[in-house]
Amino acid sequence: MQDQLQTAIAPYCKSVDYLEVRLEQSESTSISFQGASLHAVDRNFGLAGGIRACHKGGWSFVTFNDISDLSDRIEAAISQAKLIGNAQTELAQVTPIQAEVKVNIGNDPRGISLTRKREILERYNQMLLDFDPRIQTTRTGYRDRFGTTYFVNSRGSAIAQERLDVSGSFGVIARNNGTVRQGFDSAHSRTDFDIMQSLDRMVLETAERAVRQLEAQPLKGGQYSVILDPYLAGVFIHEAFGHLSEADFVYENPRMQELLTLGKSIAIPELNVVDDATIPDLPGSMVYDDEGVPTQRKYLIKDGILNQRMHSLETAGKLHEQPTGNARALTASFPPIVRMTNTAIEPGSQTFEQMLSGVDEGVYAVRMLGGQTNGEMFTFAAAEGYMIRDGKLAEPVSDVTLSGNVFQTLKDIDAIASDAVYRNGGCGKGGQSGLPVSVGGPHVRIRNVVVGGR
Repeated sequence: MQDQLQTAIAPYCKSVDYLEVRLEQSESTSISFQGASLHAVDRNFGLAGGIRACHKGGWSFVTFNDISDLSDRIEAAISQAKLIGNAQTELAQVTPIQAEVKVNIGNDPRGISLTRKREILERYNQMLLDFDPRIQTTRTGYRDRFGTTYFVNSRGSAIAQERLDVSGSFGVIARNNGTVRQGFDSAHSRTDFDIMQSLDRMVLETAERAVRQLEAQPLKGGQYSVILDPYLAGVFIHEAFGHLSEADFVYENPRMQELLTLGKSIAIPELNVVDDATIPDLPGSMVYDDEGVPTQRKYLIKDGILNQRMHSLETAGKLHEQPTGNARALTASFPPIVRMTNTAIEPGSQTFEQMLSGVDEGVYAVRMLGGQTNGEMFTFAAAEGYMIRDGKLAEPVSDVTLSGNVFQTLKDIDAIASDAVYRNGGCGKGGQSGLPVSVGGPHVRIRNVVVGGR
């Protein structure tokens, strides 16, 4: 297929400053339950592609689902780019790559019957429903997807990459005397269906968290020392800081260029933040990004210093920095934009118990229920909360929302634990929601956090 695509673009490579074609062949299965009812079953086989052309700084993007008219679609992309372009194309230079990336599959979901997949999900769904009479409803889902993406560009790259994703998601809503609480968790593998066959503990803990919070009393709002659990620490660094480090946001925003000057000290020396697509079997991992650039481990913050940002070819060219392999698209029907991969706070040196002992009165915030960011400002709602009193965990509290300015909050981090983990997730940006990523971190303690209650 790469040879066919290279032959297709060859006559046009000198017509524009840059030209690429991505073609994706995929097959997927999804099953979902709502409450006791089977909600949906879907089996899909797809072929989709996208063409990007750039001329004098102007970009066009054209999709297709039939390679028989590929030449016509390439010509359309080129003509549109020429209509738009009126400046200078600035793209970083990278070495052309010819490569083929295979998935080392364990138990292949394509060999598992639809009946068996449904049985497994239905059993987990029933476990949630049976856990406690206060469980009002559930929403559970299973999905597998195998795809091969073929990529060629006018610089001589030709790459074929396979990708497998297997995931299960488990959500519950519990209600008692007008109080409603939620629980959610998910599991993911890039190589093996067997991830779905040993999730009993995760499923039961999901229900337990929702039911446990029914007894929690509303938190009294104020300023507290807060300890974030590893999941919430990872979500915080992804949402509040990671998106600010995506270079398309930086080069379009003079204020962010000033705030995010590389080499600036913004946190304690113990804080290190990475974005790393090279870790095996995580949702955000890949060998090459969707512009054919090798991915890498990069330090966004190193020893408390702003060290690096995430780039596409264009943002690296405009900011005169090196490409980082962070151009990603949800599917071949979308254009690549600057996105995170696996983003995390690196482990520190303290234990969770040591962090607790340093707090007379504070809040332990666990997982995320929801939230929003607006530039450097953020608000997150924790799924669970507990008071910390005299260095020990105390009563559960509800309605825990954390608000602040990310740059001030980074400076207020005063302790980082050694117990980092990665959790799978989905990221939304630029109309491309559900992009596979993971977030990670250890327990993190932050001073003077504005915490809202009821």
